[in-house]
Amino acid sequence: MSGNVTTNPQFILLGLTHRRELRVLFFVLFLTIYIITVEGNLGMMVLVKITSRLHTPMYFFLSHLSFVDLCFSSNVSSKMLETFMVEKLTISYSACLVQCYLFIALVHVEIYILAVMAFDCYMAICNPLLCDSKMSPTVRSSLISVPYVYGSLTSLMETMWIYNLSFCDSNKIDHFYCADPPIIKLVCSSTYNKELSMFVVAGFNFTFSLFIILISYLYIFSAVFRLRSADSRCKAFSTCGSHLTAVTIFYTALFFMYLRAPSGTFVEEGKMVAVFYTTVIPMLNPMIYSLRNKEVKEVLTKELFRKSFAK
Repeated sequence: MSGNVTTNPQFILLGLTHRRELRVLFFVLFLTIYIITVEGNLGMMVLVKITSRLHTPMYFFLSHLSFVDLCFSSNVSSKMLETFMVEKLTISYSACLVQCYLFIALVHVEIYILAVMAFDCYMAICNPLLCDSKMSPTVRSSLISVPYVYGSLTSLMETMWIYNLSFCDSNKIDHFYCADPPIIKLVCSSTYNKELSMFVVAGFNFTFSLFIILISYLYIFSAVFRLRSADSRCKAFSTCGSHLTAVTIFYTALFFMYLRAPSGTFVEEGKMVAVFYTTVIPMLNPMIYSLRNKEVKEVLTKELFRKSFAK
């Protein structure tokens, strides 16, 4: 560990805004968003678990997506909410590394879960008769374990690059959580290897996972357009419409965030983008899948009706 880290064992998170009049407003706003995120993702996980009708590959992967979104939001929102209440919020060096590790790991887990879900959509639409046999519980467990293992190992490598950096006297992180770009700004030693690793790893994983998704949808659209019935085409598009919406929102934000060189302007713009994909997207995903999915709406309506009738 570098000597500068020993003399400055804590970082200061400057947060989203320096204006005191906005702190209370932002605290209420993002606390509300976080509560909705927890309720939405937990609700989706419980709904999939207790409803036999939803014990299919698509909802199995969706429940894991909800779990990752819940962890993703919780990892960032706790410190973010604290920054609105404390003007100079400190975070220890070790806690900063842990937060950075979890953030990188969960991002990579999510992008590959989205890729696995695209493959599942391909199987459901292009090979519906073989879907149940090919996507058995054993296969599902194997497919879902790969993103978790790969994301954990990738994040460990990226976090170790940060661990080996030497920091300057300044310990103020111009962000509301520990992230690569604002941390790199505090480094005195060479950041070439870290930045190169960040661009290569992020670029490869985002591109490769997106490639899997695009190839899957190329076959999906080809199969859908060969269907003669308009109802069949609408049903097929509704099956993958929610997933396609989630992919578009998530990848647009991530490509804007990571595939640019760190700079002063980048960090300021990055904070706005980070707010969107760390708090808003995890809240939107359950809504996208519940409002655009006929089966989920029917199950929710049935459960709500049952509770109302019981009362």
